[in-house]
Amino acid sequence: MLELKQVTKQYWKKTALKEINLTLHQGEIVGLFGENGAGKTTLMKCILNFLPYQGEILLDGQPITYKNIEKFSFATCEHSFFPNLTPQAHKEFYQGQFPTFRNKRFDALMDFFQLPMRQMVGRFSTGQKNQFEVILALSQGADYILMDEPFAGNDVFNREDFYKVLLGILEPTETVLLSTHLLEEVSEFISRAVLLHQGSILGDVSTLELDEQGLNVLDYVKQTYHYQADRVSKALKELTGEEE
Repeated sequence: MLELKQVTKQYWKKTALKEINLTLHQGEIVGLFGENGAGKTTLMKCILNFLPYQGEILLDGQPITYKNIEKFSFATCEHSFFPNLTPQAHKEFYQGQFPTFRNKRFDALMDFFQLPMRQMVGRFSTGQKNQFEVILALSQGADYILMDEPFAGNDVFNREDFYKVLLGILEPTETVLLSTHLLEEVSEFISRAVLLHQGSILGDVSTLELDEQGLNVLDYVKQTYHYQADRVSKALKELTGEEE
């Protein structure tokens, strides 16, 4: 179990996270949603101990240090692979660093995305780089897989197929925290939605609860954020009026 208790992160005078309390249980696929600047990436980097913060983040009751950090993997749109190495070289390196590395999963996902094993990753297209980043995160053998906008630059068919594959390969002990703006695409695959707004948790609900209320994830997000459906028409009227 991953627990965040009163987690606060400040950049000079700006508060990026404010007293975040959040618990993630094994086996969950959690969608982390929010507008740009809501604190999604900062939250993930605090979990991974990439950033200093106030409060507590505990994995099975223990602080996250070099002793248990291997239980986390991270797929980031900023990329964390070695651009001058091939996927084959990455595989060999990860095998040496992570005893739980999933060889069969790595090979299967490389085949699924049709990525070349012996070409330097730095020469991949943007979409291929993002795919490879996700493959490494899923193959590391971690219990908690954090994904920050992992499929920017990938077409809708690749994304949809991947979500289906993801559900098929995850084991009951694996937990996914997925930050994305693609609400409608992931709504069928997540088990829980967490909404951030200006560094605070605005909503936290299971998709089962939403089903019971007759809502989907997009409905819930709009409702929670008090989305104004007529904001576009109002803006167009004002712009048209100014031109007249």
